[in-house]
Amino acid sequence: MILLGLGANLPTPRHGPPEKGLEAALGALSRAGLSVVRRSRWYRSAPLPASDQPWFVNGVAALETALPAPALLARLLEIEAGFGRRRHAPLAPRVLDLDLLDYHGSVVTLAENAAGPPLTLPHPRLVERAFVLVPLAEVAPDWVHPVSGATVHELIGALPGEQCVEAL
Repeated sequence: MILLGLGANLPTPRHGPPEKGLEAALGALSRAGLSVVRRSRWYRSAPLPASDQPWFVNGVAALETALPAPALLARLLEIEAGFGRRRHAPLAPRVLDLDLLDYHGSVVTLAENAAGPPLTLPHPRLVERAFVLVPLAEVAPDWVHPVSGATVHELIGALPGEQCVEAL
């Protein structure tokens, strides 16, 4: 199973508010040859770390593709750029964020090279984020972290209580 996190907290000029931009991103994934086989509903969440930027809309999708993980990550970054995403500062507000969370349970660390950007799988911060784990549990309730062996429900139970995630 390939799992993708989607998020946004800024409107896109073409699609409007974050929810509409994320719906359009699902269509862009399909047009890019990536098959969306399942998806969560959208969730509203406060930015992490806490800040005064707008709240995010997040979700998770399960994908199918023949692309290897580095090529898939490169394709995701192309889609983000097509939506106007500019990576100018870490944790900045964004019109679209596509995070490769898990690629068939692979454990991978690739440094940036000619083949594409750095890649770490599973996503190194997914276990810290309710806005990822809650929708992930909706899409893949039996998912197990490939390194720790913890289930998605165990990971949700271990989260600090101050993270607010609300279904839209």
